[in-house]
Amino acid sequence: MTTVEIVDRSTMTKKLRDGLVLRPRETAIVTIDMHRGHLDPEVATMAAKAEDAKRVIAAAKQVLDLARARGVPVIHVKLVFRKIPGVGSEGMTQPFWRALHEMVSEEDRLTPGRRSTVDGHNIVGSPGTELIPELYEEGDYVIDNKKRLDCFHGTDLKTLLEILGVKNVCLMGINTNTCVLNTAFTAFNNDYRVIVLSDCVASMYGDDLHELGLQNVARCLGWTLGNEQFQQKIEQGAVRND
Repeated sequence: MTTVEIVDRSTMTKKLRDGLVLRPRETAIVTIDMHRGHLDPEVATMAAKAEDAKRVIAAAKQVLDLARARGVPVIHVKLVFRKIPGVGSEGMTQPFWRALHEMVSEEDRLTPGRRSTVDGHNIVGSPGTELIPELYEEGDYVIDNKKRLDCFHGTDLKTLLEILGVKNVCLMGINTNTCVLNTAFTAFNNDYRVIVLSDCVASMYGDDLHELGLQNVARCLGWTLGNEQFQQKIEQGAVRND
C-alpha cells in the first residue's frame, strides 16, 4: 500500500487563522455526541479510546467554561435512536450501518478491544444517551433527535442558530471524520464560519481518520483551533464585540 504524504498547507492556514475574528455575540459552541455512549467506557456501545475520551472531556470542559463566561451559547447535539418493531434501532435502516452491525457482531473489526454495536447504540432511555455530566450546565441548549451523521439533518439546529444570531459555529465532539466533518460541511454550505476545536475532537475509527477530518476542515472548510488559540480569539473578539 502506498503511503500518502500530507501536503503542507501550514502557511495558508496560519494566514487564515491570523485573520479570524470571533466575536462572542456571534459565536456558538456545538458539542457533537459528547455522551456516555462514546466517552464513558463503563457503558459505551461505540467507544472512543479511553485516552481519547479522557483528553476530549478535559479539553472540552476548559473551552465550555470559557465560552459560558464570555456569554457564548453552548448547544449539545446528541444521537438518540428509538427501537422500531421488526426493524430494531432506527439506525438499522441505513444500509451501511446495518452491514457494519452484521459484520462486527461476529468480529469486532471496527474498534478492536472495545465494544461496538450499531443496533444497540444510544437507544432512547439508555445510559449511553446521557451527556457527560461535567460538560453540561443549566442554561445550555440540548438537541436530542439527531439520527444521522450531520447535526443539521432532521433537527432544529439551524433554526436555533438563527434565533441566537450566530455566524461562527465552533464544533467539538466525536467523531472527527464523521459527525464533526459532516456538520462542518453543512455549516459551510449554510454560510457559517466553521471552526473545529482540535483539542476537543477524536475518532473511534483511528488516528488516521481523525487527522483526515482535521486536514479536510483546515484546508477546505474553515479553521481548526487548539484551546489556547480559541481562548485568544474569543478574548480578542470580546474587545471588538461592538
